[in-house]
Amino acid sequence: MTGGATVAVVMMVLAALAALASAGRAWGTEEARGNKTAARREVTYDGRALILDGSRRMLFSGDMHYPRSTPEMWPGLIAKAKKGGLDVIQTYVFWNAHEPVQGQYNFDGRYDLVKFIREIHAQGLYVSLRVGPFVESEWKYGGLPFWLRGIPNITFRCDNEPFKRHMQNFVTKIVNLMRDEHLFYPQGGPIIISQIENEYKLVEAAFHSKGPSYVHWAAAMAINLQTGVPWMMCKQDDAPDPIINTCNGLICGETFLGPNSPNKPALWTENWTSRYPVYGQDQRYRSAADLAFAVALFIARKKGSFVNYYMYHGGTNFGRFASSYVTTSYYDGAPLDEYGKINMATDMGLIWQPTWAHLRELHAAVKQSAEPLLWGTYSNHSFGQQQEGHVFATESECVAFLINFDKHKISTIKFGEEVFQLAPKSISILSQCRELVFETGKINVQHGLRTAQVVQSLNHVDRWKIFKEPIPTVPSKISHGGNQLYEHLSTTKDETDYLWYLTTYNYRRNGNGQLVLHVEAHAHILHAFINNDYVGLVHGSHDQRGNIVLKEPISLREGRNFISLLCVMDSGAYMERRVFGVRKVSIKRRQQRPHFMDNEMWKHQVGLSGEINKIYTPEGSTRAEWTALDRSMHLPLIWYKTTFDTPWGNDPVTLNLSSMGKGEVWINGESIGRYWVSFKTPSGQPSQSLYHIPQYFLKTGDNLLVLMEEIGGDPLQITVNTMSIARVYGNVSEFSTPSLLSRENHPSVHLRCQKGKRITDIEFASYGNPVEDCRESGQSCHGSCHAEMSEFIVKNACLGRRKCVVPVRAAKFGGDPCPGIAKSLSVVAICG
Repeated sequence: MTGGATVAVVMMVLAALAALASAGRAWGTEEARGNKTAARREVTYDGRALILDGSRRMLFSGDMHYPRSTPEMWPGLIAKAKKGGLDVIQTYVFWNAHEPVQGQYNFDGRYDLVKFIREIHAQGLYVSLRVGPFVESEWKYGGLPFWLRGIPNITFRCDNEPFKRHMQNFVTKIVNLMRDEHLFYPQGGPIIISQIENEYKLVEAAFHSKGPSYVHWAAAMAINLQTGVPWMMCKQDDAPDPIINTCNGLICGETFLGPNSPNKPALWTENWTSRYPVYGQDQRYRSAADLAFAVALFIARKKGSFVNYYMYHGGTNFGRFASSYVTTSYYDGAPLDEYGKINMATDMGLIWQPTWAHLRELHAAVKQSAEPLLWGTYSNHSFGQQQEGHVFATESECVAFLINFDKHKISTIKFGEEVFQLAPKSISILSQCRELVFETGKINVQHGLRTAQVVQSLNHVDRWKIFKEPIPTVPSKISHGGNQLYEHLSTTKDETDYLWYLTTYNYRRNGNGQLVLHVEAHAHILHAFINNDYVGLVHGSHDQRGNIVLKEPISLREGRNFISLLCVMDSGAYMERRVFGVRKVSIKRRQQRPHFMDNEMWKHQVGLSGEINKIYTPEGSTRAEWTALDRSMHLPLIWYKTTFDTPWGNDPVTLNLSSMGKGEVWINGESIGRYWVSFKTPSGQPSQSLYHIPQYFLKTGDNLLVLMEEIGGDPLQITVNTMSIARVYGNVSEFSTPSLLSRENHPSVHLRCQKGKRITDIEFASYGNPVEDCRESGQSCHGSCHAEMSEFIVKNACLGRRKCVVPVRAAKFGGDPCPGIAKSLSVVAICG
């Protein structure tokens, strides 16, 4: 940057300050801030922010979905979110969880929405309530109840009278429930904003004229409910006034076109903290630095004043609520992991993510400059092709965001009278436009490694029992039969994932050549049996959602043969017009025409025998004829049962199912979700092998474990594990910016073990120029410069303590070990 350009930047900032002064708009006036002496309870908005009781607010929010955790977990999750610098908890409302049967409502247990919101309020946070009622969220049917499918003449999510009637009934039900419980902000409650519909712009064009009219209807319907708080629509740039259009995505600081009115604020309703995981794909995590960069960019470029992390805690898709191919663990890479612990790591090897703490530092830096961000005059400046600055200034306050988009190079910028070095792909936040308080690309907070410790191996053969799921040739309950293949969802009515298609085939030997069974199905997985013998399976994937085709060689006996096809289908987001299940069946001999069986007599059995008798429950398990474990344990369609003890302590508990195939698992009758560990990722690993057991599902003494295994596996290799942060790591430069949240005014390494653990060993410590990434056990990390007293000093400060602070100063380590060389302190500690 040239000297002339630097002067120009300073002059522009001074001019902005002078303009404010000449206009007589002092930030501290009651007219500007709102009269805080008035006891008002109202939420409004303008072009800069949501306004609570007359004051603009800079708000950080995080998604937590109450059905994806247990009520016992809610207080701890919310407390950690608050400590992480959040002001708001955001959640969807799940229609199909609350009204599984038309007119019959469920607000108990994990679905106690009122209790969840009250807990948020009790801890002093606000609520963003996304009523939807279509939510997507990788949730069964996108949150819409299955019974809607049977409403005559219905078309979902468009200007269709049957759908609008039922949607309005549910939205009104939720709004009235919130109002009756005094949960809206003007009533003294925490709900400050609500959402109607969800990312509708993605499908609006498909409905032609019935799309835009539906948007206007939904907006008017919501506003007419008179909640006293604003409504928003995400990813809906044509949201009608006064609905606020908001952004969802990874980089809304670059992609968001902005509010569709100068009188609406820039709100980011979904900042994706990772990519939701699906079976068959490697998990894709997002770094703490990238998340922080995106947040700071949105605030700087778009004048953003509301940022929500999707997810802040992902939790668990219990039961059958996960959408198509979505793993049971949901957004485990979020700031709070699946188990509700502060996420310093992932379980994908040595990947360390200090997300929670780094974002906490960012929140503090932004809130420190809330006044100029919300009230100041804005200006932007260019320092080069990949460097830019954004300044917000009032009469007395100023904040600057200096941005370096270059992913590989440090950029040196002169801003005002100071020179700043911007790290690669990083944003520096300057308080009062001169003091560096945060850098998005520099991680100075603690890292940690989450590990699974085996506490019980379930390898005792005599403690396992099996129940072989009968392969039906004639259905136990013939409720559906005819000369056609029935549609899957219409037949099962969402009571199960499983539907049997049963028929017979009279075979007369006629020539030589291999017989081949050919089946086409719109399903996730299809199993085929001939005369009770297993033929094979075929399955689809998240990215290939069309028909799956099974082609398997078969042997038939002379005369009558029984064909049993098991179609397995879990739920996607759009269901009212799609056709699922087995579509075509034929048997063919080479060189001969196939024998098509689509229109022959088919009988159908809904569900598995074990499901029908609920043998996964303590009571239902007594109704099954369990036998000892034998060689059939590796075969498909086997139920397994055993017991295990509740692990001691408070660490999260998981099951390691890496030896199994595909199915569902229950603990004391509670489903902890589907598993599919046999569907390997491109790297050859399961997408998920550890499955969370909430403490609330466990009881003192023996716990009943039941698995329904579809494909075949080895239960003797299943283990019960506890999850903990076993190793923590810090690496801080002597030139790092001190934390705004620390009492120290100099750079320091902060180490902390989780509650109940202490630092038992220092695996590595070096003050000097250690290897930048020194986290792998046994790695030699000393650089050319190393203070010999490093390990002694760190051990003296940390051993036996839950937490410790070690200043990064030469005097602490007996003097400068290598003058003229930039130094840092790197420490790896063991928690136990």
